[in-house]
Amino acid sequence: MTARPANAHQARLLRLLRDGGPNSRAQLGDQVDLSRSKLAVEVDRLLETELVVADGLAASRGGRRSHNIRLNPHLRFLGVDIGATSVDVAVTNAELEILGHINQPMDVREGPVAVFEQVLSMAAKLRASGLAEGFDGAGIGVPGPVRFPEGIPVAPPIMPGWDGFPVREALSQDLGCPVMVDNDVNLMAMGEQHAGVARTVADFLCVKIGTGIGCGIVVGGEVYRGTTGSAGDIGHIQAVPDGRPCACGNRGCLEAHFSGAALARDATEAAEQRLSPELANRLEAHGTLSAVDVSAAAAAGDATALDLIREGGNHTGQVIAGLVSFFNPGLVVIGGGVTGLGHTLLAAIRTQVYRGSLPLATGNLPIVLGELGPTAGVIGAARLISDHLFSPA
Repeated sequence: MTARPANAHQARLLRLLRDGGPNSRAQLGDQVDLSRSKLAVEVDRLLETELVVADGLAASRGGRRSHNIRLNPHLRFLGVDIGATSVDVAVTNAELEILGHINQPMDVREGPVAVFEQVLSMAAKLRASGLAEGFDGAGIGVPGPVRFPEGIPVAPPIMPGWDGFPVREALSQDLGCPVMVDNDVNLMAMGEQHAGVARTVADFLCVKIGTGIGCGIVVGGEVYRGTTGSAGDIGHIQAVPDGRPCACGNRGCLEAHFSGAALARDATEAAEQRLSPELANRLEAHGTLSAVDVSAAAAAGDATALDLIREGGNHTGQVIAGLVSFFNPGLVVIGGGVTGLGHTLLAAIRTQVYRGSLPLATGNLPIVLGELGPTAGVIGAARLISDHLFSPA
């Protein structure tokens, strides 16, 4: 993809076609503030760039039938969502429909060179399956703070060896296409906004609870990243005064008391102290415990596992209650690997938020689990790069 929209009108048309699918000139004209003649000029220019193509005649609206247009069906975006313990790679078309998706275990602590070798291998596998001859752009999510304009991680607590690594530049050279990089929770928020539970909401929070904890903030339909890109780093808000030491160097952070890693540690302690027969049996069988084991133990009625989930949900809910009082969102989405803990976790979070924030902020506030699961991040990554490419150069 070498062409870019020449102006804001063309960018608006491209995004309408991305988000709404093929459409007629007449229907597009209903959604943009352009005269009929000006709209025709802009659409014709987009057809010349081959970013869009003609797609047959639209249904009659009483006069001469209008032509449908759509984004070029040959455009391909690569979405990469790097987590602490796994990586998802997907190919989408220009309308952000997933055409192929691979998930593999991976340890982000192995460093950027090893991780990106794996990412490139997965991308090559998808390309070899016939889904894409090449990629027109790629979006990358990483589980740590990112200096957004440059696409560079900055002192990420759970990513040793990544500080200052030029992710965007390195992958752009390897993939041969433009690349954009962002924090993984921002991409989860964008995915849920595009195709998930937040489709109709302009202002919302998306909280990802995985190995760490982060929050995507969407204001007026756009991700808010802050001055330097670190907005939403709620895992390092203090939840317990003088609490446990955190990987960031402080004490009592939410992430130190409830995250995938903290939950696994607490479950292991409970199993070793024989406080939970169910967790003890699982530890003996598998050698380690994870949030999945805690979820299974809770589903079997294990009281200790249920207490661990409720305590973590209470800490998380207290932090979110402060965010709700400050931001007054229209929706709170809870996602990430730990959401396998399900409605016990959700109930604890809701209780704290509804108790801790003013009724004006919570009276009509849904707090829900995300709809898209592991695909939210790769859809968000594809949307990130399409937002870039569907903007005037």
